[in-house]
Amino acid sequence: MGRVFCIANQKGGVGKTTTAVSLADALAKSSAKTLLIDFDPQCNATSGLGFEPLEESPFIAETDIPLSDVIISAKTPNLALLPGSRNTADVEVLLRTQSSEAERIHGQIQQAIEPYDFVLFDCPPSLGHLTQLALFSSTEIFIPIQCEFFAMEGLTQMIAVIKKIMEQKPEQLEFGGILLTMYDASLELTHEIEREVREFFGEIVFRTVIPRDALVSEASSHGLPIIDYAPRSRGARAYVELCMEILEHRVMA
Repeated sequence: MGRVFCIANQKGGVGKTTTAVSLADALAKSSAKTLLIDFDPQCNATSGLGFEPLEESPFIAETDIPLSDVIISAKTPNLALLPGSRNTADVEVLLRTQSSEAERIHGQIQQAIEPYDFVLFDCPPSLGHLTQLALFSSTEIFIPIQCEFFAMEGLTQMIAVIKKIMEQKPEQLEFGGILLTMYDASLELTHEIEREVREFFGEIVFRTVIPRDALVSEASSHGLPIIDYAPRSRGARAYVELCMEILEHRVMA
């Protein structure tokens, strides 16, 4: 099994899904066999690659659908997608009421992700059971943070949950990095937030920052990753640089 990234933040609107889609696309373009798992009942990662959500979640036992049967090839070579389902909200309920379900679904996921170099979970904006399951199935946690006044809000709670899971998975789950998104270099507030985040978290903050770029939103509405929709845009360049930084980490490791 390769590297498994949980891209999560309990806050919405921080660029989490955009990062999941764009990074998965960039990694696949680097010739790495990549799987994007849409764990969010909003299914934006699925539509962001131009596909429709599943009618039934493959994680519900009654459907009896092997994950390998619902994984589809995206337009980008080497990129596969496990589409989201709005019924995934039902899985959250199952996980809340039946602890045995988490073990069963974790087993399904481990079997499905085995062939891939990189796996990325796009999680819902919460610290609920779906996000915790994705964390438990991952090797690294990535946290996108929007460059705004409340950037640090809620991070303490999120890090507490992550540390709890790390204790259950010693030496298996680590902080992959914190990513600054919606970065506007013309604003002094952006620089203040960047300084604060880098001083507090140190080396786990990515060197790469993701700039504000309207083309990124346009790309999602066309069902295309930003690198395909506007390859010369600031957003596309930033995600390519992020991909290179991640690949560089693999070489150094």
